[in-house]
Amino acid sequence: MNDQDFVNQISFNEAGLVPAIVQDVTSNEVLMMAWMNRESLTKTIQDKRTWFYSRSRNELWAKGDTSGATQEVKELFYDCDGDTLLVQVVQNGSGACHTGNYSCFYRKLSN
Repeated sequence: MNDQDFVNQISFNEAGLVPAIVQDVTSNEVLMMAWMNRESLTKTIQDKRTWFYSRSRNELWAKGDTSGATQEVKELFYDCDGDTLLVQVVQNGSGACHTGNYSCFYRKLSN
């Protein structure tokens, strides 16, 4: 499947966005979830690094532009409904989370 065919298979929501789950390609640890629109998904495919859409700032952003913690895209999948992306990456630099943690999912329910 070529790049444009891949993008055309995605079911963006009414706001033109799709959730993107970012996963470490080696450990399979879930690093973060962010939103992509058609443009950020296309840039991610072309650049082989993650680009997202900020709902609060209403703009595109590339992971690592301010923190230096970039994500090199290795694999890109969409789910059976085409409404969620899975982006497998190599995490470079510090963690994926803006808090400095390796993953945004560092808190869990204790039993």
